[in-house]
Amino acid sequence: MSDTEKAKGPVAIEKLPWKEWTQGVRYGSRYRVLSDTRGEGRKIGIAYEELPPGKQSAPFHYHLFEEEHIVALAGEATLRLGDQRHPIKAGDYVAFPAGQRAGHCLVNETDAPFLFIIIGDRELHDVCVYPDSGKILIRGLDGSVMRHGEGLDYWEGERADERIAEEAGS
Repeated sequence: MSDTEKAKGPVAIEKLPWKEWTQGVRYGSRYRVLSDTRGEGRKIGIAYEELPPGKQSAPFHYHLFEEEHIVALAGEATLRLGDQRHPIKAGDYVAFPAGQRAGHCLVNETDAPFLFIIIGDRELHDVCVYPDSGKILIRGLDGSVMRHGEGLDYWEGERADERIAEEAGS
């Protein structure tokens, strides 16, 4: 198939199906995928998202290798960014550069939905840090989640006190 045959024209956002998710009573949203990084050779993921009243968009987090952007379309929410809280409303834009060690999430404390576009590059080998819960996620290791701060000594388990000859004789 040629590149011309693969090319797609405009897509009506309202015709794309909604996908919904929730976790407990705190987290949840619904979204429409505009660009998916899984397949089709795309590097940038884009979603049209609706954050319902009383919900948080995701656990408070930051990425070491992934970049994210938000464009607010309708309604209002609160952006937690590091140790600050900022109102975010239609027409606002915010970026979260890779490696910026300031957690972020959206919280809808109003009685109306908050609508926004989220854009990210979905790095395959990202490390995501969750300051509120003290966890880290390492995407390149099949999404392993570990408790931050429970680090091991670099030499742990490396048999530093065994001679090479002892290993060869086993």
